[in-house]
Amino acid sequence: MATFGTLSDRLTETFRNLRTKGKLTAADVDGTVREIRRALLDADVALSVVKEFTAKVRERALGDEVNKALNPAQQVVQIVNEELVQILGGEQRRLQFAKTAPTVIMLAGLQGSGKTTFAGKLAKQLEGEGHTPLLVAADLQRPNAVNQLQVVAEQAGATVYAPEPGNGVGDPVKVSRDGVEYARRQQHDVVIIDTAGRLGVDAELMKQASDIRKATDPDEVLFVIDAMIGQDAVNTARAFQEGVDFTGVVLSKLDGDARGGAALSVASVTGRPIIFASTGERLEDLEPFHPDRMASRILDLGDILTLIEQAQQAFDEEEAVKMAEKLATEQFTLEDFLDQLQQMKKMGSMKKMLGMLPGMGQMKQQLEDFDEREIDRTEAIIRSMTPGERRNPKVLNGSRRLRIARGSGMTVTDVNQLVQRFDQAAKMMKTVARGGTPNIPGMGSMPGMGKPGASSKRGKKGKSSGGSRSGNPAKRAAENAGLATASTPSGSGFGLGGAKAPSEADLAEIQKLFGKN
Repeated sequence: MATFGTLSDRLTETFRNLRTKGKLTAADVDGTVREIRRALLDADVALSVVKEFTAKVRERALGDEVNKALNPAQQVVQIVNEELVQILGGEQRRLQFAKTAPTVIMLAGLQGSGKTTFAGKLAKQLEGEGHTPLLVAADLQRPNAVNQLQVVAEQAGATVYAPEPGNGVGDPVKVSRDGVEYARRQQHDVVIIDTAGRLGVDAELMKQASDIRKATDPDEVLFVIDAMIGQDAVNTARAFQEGVDFTGVVLSKLDGDARGGAALSVASVTGRPIIFASTGERLEDLEPFHPDRMASRILDLGDILTLIEQAQQAFDEEEAVKMAEKLATEQFTLEDFLDQLQQMKKMGSMKKMLGMLPGMGQMKQQLEDFDEREIDRTEAIIRSMTPGERRNPKVLNGSRRLRIARGSGMTVTDVNQLVQRFDQAAKMMKTVARGGTPNIPGMGSMPGMGKPGASSKRGKKGKSSGGSRSGNPAKRAAENAGLATASTPSGSGFGLGGAKAPSEADLAEIQKLFGKN
């Protein structure tokens, strides 16, 4: 997660220095706590939060409760992880719905914090859960705010109540009250009120927000705060807490490159839980906030549970069972591979998903170099094949590969590499589906990790068994050259350089996914 990149780097580097220690001394603990304090302050975490956090870490690290079975680095990581979870709110808190519909959710926050976009994201998520949300356009001050909400609602497939044009026209309190009544009549079970913000905290903003709260008696008041706001996060949060008394926090723009101190400050200072985290620009980029998972991400321990949940939402269970059967019976084809690619794209950004894997903070450059468009290029190559070629790649001779390359706008070498990687991946997946241990040679570069269209330079010289027999010398030379460069695969298309082979526990989980006990 980009927002916590610097903080994560600083903390993991601090822990790395402890690995050589056989035992923690008071000096080691003090030095580590000092580095943690600097890292948190650099990340714009509030000073009061930093003092309380580091004091607890130091006390626990020097106490008798430390697990003697862990080495010094593991001990400190465990303590820091547990304390991070606490300042992030402790336990996850979900939206609380009213016993009698509609549930009224009021959004509050500064102008530009992302309230309107969040309203659309929340509506889309609630729609997916079977609710019928109504968006109420109560931001009648910001230019075109009503139009923006209408556009976002259309994208989310939600209904909008917007009786006033906005741009300074209309009474937001009346619109909010009437919106709740309209939802009752039209049987909408959730009302999301998008209120106005200001560039800064002022009395007029707080009075309007307070009046809307009194008029609608919301079940939830969500304070939307920009994760990139920096040190001012605490003052802003306190002002809204006193003026509106919000019940939960929404962190927006967590995909930005800011330091992210707001996330580590707001929940601790206000005592209000963080309920949602907005992690991208798409309407699908909204996650329930889990303090334990966020702490794991910050410490580069990964977030496998969120990754699994996203996969379960994107992948169809019946299709997964059919795919497992095809793998077990060696019927997995490029058509099936194309279906899998399309389902992976539904999960969102590959960079974001890879970033949830443990230890990926140490491969930051590889993640930065990852080219999301490589999946589109792979899809273009497969779509340029005939149905027969997709089902049986063995028929792909030189002339066919040249045609596919031209049809997809790629090179013959790119086509060759895709076929090689597909063969390797299919063999590995068949082995796992049968309950075996896959042989993962080299765990080479993942599609997109290298330069687009880059070819392997390790091809063996000599005769190619699949050489072209074209009567055109120039064409024959071009096709044979493409085949020769692909004679040695550049690595698995599903691995990262330097990674270890999966553990027995990992393989057991993979086998469960394929329905194998």
